[in-house]
Amino acid sequence: MISNTINEILNEQINKEFYSGYLYLSMSAHLKELGLCGFASWTRLQAKEEVEHGLKIFDYIINRDSFVTLKQIRTPEFEFQGITSIFNRILEHEQCITRAVMEIAQKAEEESDRTTLNFIEWFIAEQNEEEEAVKNIIKRLELFGDDKVALYLMDKELSKRID
Repeated sequence: MISNTINEILNEQINKEFYSGYLYLSMSAHLKELGLCGFASWTRLQAKEEVEHGLKIFDYIINRDSFVTLKQIRTPEFEFQGITSIFNRILEHEQCITRAVMEIAQKAEEESDRTTLNFIEWFIAEQNEEEEAVKNIIKRLELFGDDKVALYLMDKELSKRID
């Protein structure tokens, strides 16, 4: 069993991961409306991944003989100002999630909960990968500027993401 403090912070993280899924679905819908199917596909897959992260924490809590408390998921943003601003928002959001994951690691360390600390290490590595992927997309978007051919090619490339 995990402590009440760790249980609470993990339950909060489930909510944050599910909210991430909602946010990325909202972005996906917006990008689809713009006709950027590759970008829409990328953000939709990202949404699926975030929900899977939430479920991974959900299962961990249950497997540690603790309890899951699902909370209301707030409504995500749905108005965006261009592709680069969407990906800057994604980066900002992922950095917020990284801080939350690091807080879980810190609490687990403070409580000498090695099992949770080991579990959360996977999320720390995953957040590093996610931030790096988004930073690379932003760099390319900024480099290409208003070049519609480059945007088309990038959209086509992003449509090839499988997982």
